[in-house]
Amino acid sequence: MAQFERNLTIEWGDCDEAGIVFYPNFFYWFDCTYHGMLRSKGLSQREIRARYGAVTPLVDTGATFRSPIRYDDVVTIYADIEEWAHRRLRVAYTVKCGERLIATGFEVRAWAVINEEGQLKGASVPAEFKALLVA
Repeated sequence: MAQFERNLTIEWGDCDEAGIVFYPNFFYWFDCTYHGMLRSKGLSQREIRARYGAVTPLVDTGATFRSPIRYDDVVTIYADIEEWAHRRLRVAYTVKCGERLIATGFEVRAWAVINEEGQLKGASVPAEFKALLVA
C-alpha cells in the first residue's frame, strides 16, 4: 500500500500536440507529490530547513511510461519511500488512471545541510525525520 496518494485532473495545458500528456509534467507531478507527502506529515521544505538546517535536493530521477493520458483524465499518483540510505532516500511513484497503469517513476533525494556560506553538504538523514515520514 502506498504511503501517500494524490489525485489530479489532466488539464489542456498538460498535453502536447498529439493530445497526450507532455512527459516532463510527470516529473513536476512527482515533485509536487513528494511535497504533498511532506505536508501530510506536518513538514515542508521550509520546516525541514528551519528544524534541521537541511534540504532534500534531487540527485537522480527516472520514469517508465506505459500508457498515454489525455485531457480530462483523472489520475492518482501513489508515493512510497522505497529505500532509506545513510544520506539519501528513494521515493517510488506509481501513476494510474482508474486501474490502468500509466507510469512508474522514482526520485532519489539527498539529505543536505546548509553551511554558513550557503553551500550544501551531504549529511546523515536524522532518525526523527525518518520516523515522521514512515508514521
